[in-house]
Amino acid sequence: MKRLLLFLIAVSITCPMCLGAESAPAVSAAAAILMDAESGRILYEKDAHTPRLIASTTKLLTALVAVESTPDLERVIEVKPEYQAEGSSMYLKVGEELTLKELLYGLLLASGNDAALAIAGGCAGSVETFVDWMNEWAADLEMKDSHFANPNGLDDEEHYSTAYDMALLAQAVLRNETLREMVATRSITAAGRSLTNHNKLLWQYEGCIGMKTGYTEAAGRTLVSCAARNGQTLICVTLKDRDDWKDHAALFDYGFSAFPIHPLARSGKSFRTLPVTGSLLPQVEVVTAEDVRYPLAAAERVRARITLPQEAAAPIQKGTIAGKLTFQVGEAVVGETYLLYAADVPEDTGRPSLFQRAKDLLRGEKGRTSLAAFWLKMG
Repeated sequence: MKRLLLFLIAVSITCPMCLGAESAPAVSAAAAILMDAESGRILYEKDAHTPRLIASTTKLLTALVAVESTPDLERVIEVKPEYQAEGSSMYLKVGEELTLKELLYGLLLASGNDAALAIAGGCAGSVETFVDWMNEWAADLEMKDSHFANPNGLDDEEHYSTAYDMALLAQAVLRNETLREMVATRSITAAGRSLTNHNKLLWQYEGCIGMKTGYTEAAGRTLVSCAARNGQTLICVTLKDRDDWKDHAALFDYGFSAFPIHPLARSGKSFRTLPVTGSLLPQVEVVTAEDVRYPLAAAERVRARITLPQEAAAPIQKGTIAGKLTFQVGEAVVGETYLLYAADVPEDTGRPSLFQRAKDLLRGEKGRTSLAAFWLKMG
């Protein structure tokens, strides 16, 4: 095995917009978190791992499980008597038939508790089975301090989550294009109903791209929201917050200003060339495989750890892995990408070229053979 080159490069990245350290805002929430959606970096947290009631923000998981378990959004679901529920409602009528898509809008915009039950029963055959699915999905998302007892978020001692776990759920919702579009919708007409999103941040905060509100007397006001600015998306969660609109806006402003996203590597960019053995081609270019970006505070230093062979041996296939580029802030790995060979490099089989064969033959005949005679022999 060829010896690998391992070395570190320290890179100081300073944001000209945030040369001074910034203080995080004070919030009135019992629990809060601010997360960079792409990297998962936590930019702010307050009691983010204590399980609490989460009210209708539950419906983000209901929607995710529904869409991923039942991709046919035109599936028709009949409203049954057991789908009636207290609290916020889509005002479904027994015997009415709606598509899953219509029910999802009623769930996410109008926060219909009845829509949640209809979705659960329509997708899984029973609400109980769907709730089991919810807990399985939550486990897959590593929501380790969460448990769900119903699809609508009504108070139950076995129904709880944390600010951190809800941020993980928000990441998953953002990855689903259907739900990302739905939670950002301000208003829509569905199933003959005019539905308006309860999330006032869609109107109040520039760059808000939605998510979900919640409220019960026991849970207080709960809110999961997302905002995008300059190519960066942030997730904010507050639980039991009497001033959530203001707190989310303040946390978003803080996050975008104090932790702007920085490119550390760009996909397909030339990184360096390596010498090649066993080929007539003397060298091969190495490029980065993926974009790597990370939110950085003022004057945080990034170290790049590069793993590459000293030389490459032919044959080489374009796109195969040459090495790896790993980025660290302190001891924490904050991103990585493979380094790929940018071109095919054929192996030199040892057969002399036509020119070399001509040269050797002429030398062997000590010049007595004319070039014309050589070509006759070659022909």
